[in-house]
Amino acid sequence: MTADLRDGRSALKGWLAVAAVTLGIFALMTSELLPVGLLTPVGDALDVSPGTAGLMVTVPGLVAAFSAPLVTVATGRVDRRLVLVVLIGLMGAANLASAFATDFAVVLAARFLIGVSVGGFWSIAGGIALRLVPERHVGRATAVIFGGVETASVLGVPTGTLLGELGGWRTAFAAVGVLGLAALLFLLFLLPELPAERSVALADLPALFRGNAGVRIGLGMAFLLITGHFAAYTFVRPILQGDGVDEGMISVFLLVFGVAGLLGNFVAGALVSWHLRRTVTGVAAAFTAVMALMALPPGGTARTAALLALWGLAYGAVPVTLQTWMNRAAPDAREAASSLFVSVFNLSISLGALFGGFAFDSSAAGAPLWLGGALCAFTLFLVGLPGKGKAPARGRGGGGRGREVSA
Repeated sequence: MTADLRDGRSALKGWLAVAAVTLGIFALMTSELLPVGLLTPVGDALDVSPGTAGLMVTVPGLVAAFSAPLVTVATGRVDRRLVLVVLIGLMGAANLASAFATDFAVVLAARFLIGVSVGGFWSIAGGIALRLVPERHVGRATAVIFGGVETASVLGVPTGTLLGELGGWRTAFAAVGVLGLAALLFLLFLLPELPAERSVALADLPALFRGNAGVRIGLGMAFLLITGHFAAYTFVRPILQGDGVDEGMISVFLLVFGVAGLLGNFVAGALVSWHLRRTVTGVAAAFTAVMALMALPPGGTARTAALLALWGLAYGAVPVTLQTWMNRAAPDAREAASSLFVSVFNLSISLGALFGGFAFDSSAAGAPLWLGGALCAFTLFLVGLPGKGKAPARGRGGGGRGREVSA
């Protein structure tokens, strides 16, 4: 058996650990997005309006934005395996509590805890591949971990919605809770001990932002791309209907988007190790082009499907590409950089939906697309700034004294 290059563990055990983290990410993201398909039955059962039920999605997103840096700081020098196990267990318990809740306030409290779990888990797991597999496999391992995000959209949420339709919404929440507890066991037995490399103080986060141009650029790109994406994607249903897509085909089109996103995640994982700056540029250019073309007069459902697939490819590449950028920009402060990234990512989801809503209500249906495309276009300017848009060097831990990544 091939010896692992990091700590004497086998390469097989390293990849099994990656799989356990991926399952955790999949369970968390399925949990965060599950209410999207269950708003009406939950609202009816607990006597709240659909708009109020929508808080089940809003609350964990906002909480995750703030919990990502706070959990990283609060856990100090605690073994990262223990932190991940506790967070995934918290998510499982929160979903089981939701399944038995008789009051909407209890569900919202549980969703708050899920936000804590998502923000904290992701901020630590985002850079953990560097400690599990050989350096040459880090890009692929990171793509596998973030594949859990895309798989949650493609498989997790539709499956949860189906369970809700067949057995009731409580069954769906309970199933995700059990999945979280299963992920806890896998993490407990497959992850090695992962002592914190250094404690993170709250003051380290603004200091890292001020003192590291690469981190600032990475966060700026995350804000522009994710806000731009969700400004448009939040309203993809009316956008597709405006392009002439039949109501019954929208779910098929969204499945195309999800599958393309999963593919884009792994394509980016293969590219970022050697062509990080080019990958970022390609993603931003694809976002800009797709949104501009979709905002033009409809050109038929085949054209719309092709553009949506390209959109999915681009979005699927975002998490692994920007996480790699952050890892390389701050190789000695990966958890701090990752927590800032996760915070900006989740905050941008909420802001994108908010800004897109303003655009949609105050103008034509294509306005969110123009807004999203414009924000993504600014990313091209940011990554191309002379001297500052250069991708961080590739070396130990994705940074350090490695050679410059080819552009």
